[in-house]
Amino acid sequence: MNTVSIRIEGMHCDHCVQAVTRALTEAGAQDVQVDLAAGTAVAAVPSSLSAEMLAAAVEDIGFDAYVQ
Repeated sequence: MNTVSIRIEGMHCDHCVQAVTRALTEAGAQDVQVDLAAGTAVAAVPSSLSAEMLAAAVEDIGFDAYVQ
């Protein structure tokens, strides 16, 4: 497993955190930790899943996401 960190813009509340956590988990990430105040998410991912794929999953639900 690799650790991936992405920056997320547009999160405003706990519902946003839950939505991002769900999107990342459904994309294949594990041990997802979303920090609302920092606007970041950190997750463990298998080598077959890239940070860009996770960022795309977050963007698919309406947030701006950037690989750190």
